[in-house]
Amino acid sequence: MNEHSNMPASLLQVPCHRMETKSKPSDIFDKRYPARRVLNLIGDKWTPIVLYCLSGGVRRFHELQHRIPDISKKMLIQVLRNLEASALVDRKVYPVVPPKTEYTLTATGKRLHEPVALLCRWAAANTDLLDKIEAQRP
Repeated sequence: MNEHSNMPASLLQVPCHRMETKSKPSDIFDKRYPARRVLNLIGDKWTPIVLYCLSGGVRRFHELQHRIPDISKKMLIQVLRNLEASALVDRKVYPVVPPKTEYTLTATGKRLHEPVALLCRWAAANTDLLDKIEAQRP
């Protein structure tokens, strides 16, 4: 086991020069590299948090805003639209007054949620390490 996680060290050891993909070898810095493709989908400040929040089931816009207090309304709308455009989130609008909109993860969104959840759980279990790293940043 790795000293900073519950994951076996062998899972954390990935060759950093080349990795075989289903199609052909890919340089780690190439845009086709799988980790870069995942980070391209979730590598901003709010997307992983919104995905993680949606994993609890159907959420209304106001509920998401309440559960993620630091996100602005504009940013939440933008993240949800991007997730919907990527077919990771379904949006259902009800024709009522006041407007009611619900968001849920699609099957694909649930699959992408898996590594996000691992990252979130790791972060929660390693707050001391994160505090130390953040304290050392300029």
